[in-house]
Amino acid sequence: MSLQVRAVTGLPEIQAGDDLAALIARAVEAGEAIVDGDVVVVTSKIVSKAEGRTVLAEDREKAIDQESVRLVASRAGTRIVATRHGLVMAAAGVDASNTPAGTVVLLPVDPDASARSLRARLRTLLGVRVAVVVSDTFGRPWRNGVTDVAIGVAGLAPLLDHRGTRDSFGQLLEQTVIAVADEVAAAADLVKGKTAGLPVAVVRGLAAHVTEADGPGAAAMVRREEEDMFRLGHREVVPGRRTVRSFTARPVDQATVLRAVEVALTAPAPHHTTPWRFVLVESAASRARLLDAMADQWARDLAGDGLAPDAISVRLRRGDVLRGAPALVVPCLVTDGAAAYPDTVRAQAEREMFLVSMGAGVQNLLVALFAEGLGSAWVSSTLFCKDVASAALELPDDWEPMGAVAVGHPDRAPARRPPRQVDGFVAIR
Repeated sequence: MSLQVRAVTGLPEIQAGDDLAALIARAVEAGEAIVDGDVVVVTSKIVSKAEGRTVLAEDREKAIDQESVRLVASRAGTRIVATRHGLVMAAAGVDASNTPAGTVVLLPVDPDASARSLRARLRTLLGVRVAVVVSDTFGRPWRNGVTDVAIGVAGLAPLLDHRGTRDSFGQLLEQTVIAVADEVAAAADLVKGKTAGLPVAVVRGLAAHVTEADGPGAAAMVRREEEDMFRLGHREVVPGRRTVRSFTARPVDQATVLRAVEVALTAPAPHHTTPWRFVLVESAASRARLLDAMADQWARDLAGDGLAPDAISVRLRRGDVLRGAPALVVPCLVTDGAAAYPDTVRAQAEREMFLVSMGAGVQNLLVALFAEGLGSAWVSSTLFCKDVASAALELPDDWEPMGAVAVGHPDRAPARRPPRQVDGFVAIR
């Protein structure tokens, strides 16, 4: 096999409303013709310009805000965001280069639709069956440098799935899916370049990948959320955690919970102590003993408060989140290393230091569980019956139960957390 990649020369500066396919057809007719099976790679910027996606924007950051659906990460003025297309990229693709001062170019509204339109128009004008790739420049996690990838595709199978086939040694391939459209976009960029003013290239030698139908487009290359191991950026992990009270029956892997506990153990602590302990309530007998004992104590307390049996029954149902969770963790406080003060004020402050550390450990646990794809709910139940919980779990005397954490796979996606303005929560002195 061999590939030929060449830039298309002679294109003018693209303006809003231009027939981009006609301009490309005219340029290739003046040079080397394109033939059946060729792939035409078009930089997204000229597609956007032709579609009128150049906008006045004295404030580029505002344009990025409007094109983004979530912030993934940020550092030193650079924002990695997710666009409504599902693309995760720097600045939502908003580009201030190669455009008049005071304007920016946005990504096409629907890059796959743009690719389909260009393909159909080129076929009408030139009578050839080609594929079209609309490309844009991406950075990559863990790698320096940028490369072009496909954000719109028509007439090209964007992915080549080798799963279920065997390699040259007869070994079954289980994970290998080749991003053909991205590889084509990157190859084309080698001749287009970033500063040469050559926004279109033709790739020859991939006729076997060119299809009669337009195909699924580049949308097929966007990894589904539930399959994305790296979906969360650093700006999303903590605020993305939500309390989850309803779970599927899918079991929770103990190793996953232990990884979350490992993260919990990185919380700050006073006097170089390690005040956190975590009880994984794994056996059905232990869980039933704990929850039944707590329910009995709670019912007695409520009856002592004068509540009627029906009202008590309603209150007890609040514990269903613990009974229905596939996994249950009871965090415990150990105050070994706490200083002994003779006066109440300092003794209380010393205990509060350990309580704050315990809260940090629990928060670390909840966030780590979320990052592992699990839902969780911290429930305060054991705080109201520490002796009962300790006896049911046969805890050491110095382990103090600090609530319980229900853990499982959420049965539905939690609602996004509404933003809170900091004004009402901050005092500046």
